[in-house]
Amino acid sequence: MSDESQDSHWKLELRYGRRVTPYKHFTVIADGLAGELTDGFECRAGPAIMTMKTWASDADESADMARSIGRQIGFSVTGRIEIYETEAERAPGEHPHGYDIKFVPYGPD
Repeated sequence: MSDESQDSHWKLELRYGRRVTPYKHFTVIADGLAGELTDGFECRAGPAIMTMKTWASDADESADMARSIGRQIGFSVTGRIEIYETEAERAPGEHPHGYDIKFVPYGPD
């Protein structure tokens, strides 16, 4: 079976109990300030929204991950964090993790 074929089956394996994980999937929307972002991330400096997807134990851990990962890449969460349990786009791993991080600036240029 090809890697692509195996990758496409993880959702079914989770749904039918053939694969188990202690984590839930969330989408996080965090309000804050973008500074000088690390390589691979782009956003003008200033007010911005950061979105990311997480595999975490619960919503609180997902919020902590947004703050921690944000700091590591140059984004400070200064406002509200919204968390929604959502359908995953990537398979869970052995540890909590975040992926698909994006930024949307707002306010005056």
